[in-house]
Amino acid sequence: MKRILFTAALLLACATLPAQTKEWANYSRYSEQNEQVLQAQSQGAPKPLAVLMGDSITDGWYRADRQFFEDFNLVGRGISGQCTSQMLARFQRDVVELKPKYVVILAGTNDIALNEGFSNVENAFRNIISMCQIAKANGIKVILCSTTPAAGFPWRPEVTDANAQERWLNETLKEYAAAHRLGFADYAAALSRADGVTDPAYSHDGVHPNIDGYKIMEGILLDALRIRKR
Repeated sequence: MKRILFTAALLLACATLPAQTKEWANYSRYSEQNEQVLQAQSQGAPKPLAVLMGDSITDGWYRADRQFFEDFNLVGRGISGQCTSQMLARFQRDVVELKPKYVVILAGTNDIALNEGFSNVENAFRNIISMCQIAKANGIKVILCSTTPAAGFPWRPEVTDANAQERWLNETLKEYAAAHRLGFADYAAALSRADGVTDPAYSHDGVHPNIDGYKIMEGILLDALRIRKR
């Protein structure tokens, strides 16, 4: 009898839980755009030169300078707020299936900012390695990127060592790229002051680049892609 009552109570509790209204990895964010890319390929359009995988910094990049993406056949697949675990989950859908020549991975900031609750920078690095391995298995060349520098996060003031964690991640990514002969785009070195904090000339909030910051990043990325600037 107790077991029956417990089961009934459990079923009632589950029935009253709120419905999940948002996909954890936001798989559907780029569903329509991905279909358009694949449809264009089926009609003879070239495959993307590169897919840019990332978070709000990549998401905002496309909004700030869409022409840059169109001029060089780049596809933006950034989603604001995402951690590396979410990017890894949608990597097959938003990168591999589009068959680009390159994938440009700019990730880790939101792991340091604890956007998904507890996380650590070492796990962010492991998730990025997994994305590299998936890309390599599918014949996609990888360009790793240093995270853009930040002294802290306005939405997560309790994270007081953001810059130190970012330096560790960036140095480790650079070493990994060199060891595995991957491209490396060092945005942090170009956007930071001598103390490692974002130069205010290149960001409106100390985390996200402004258009001047993105223009510097564009030159660095084109060099990594070995494209002559127009």
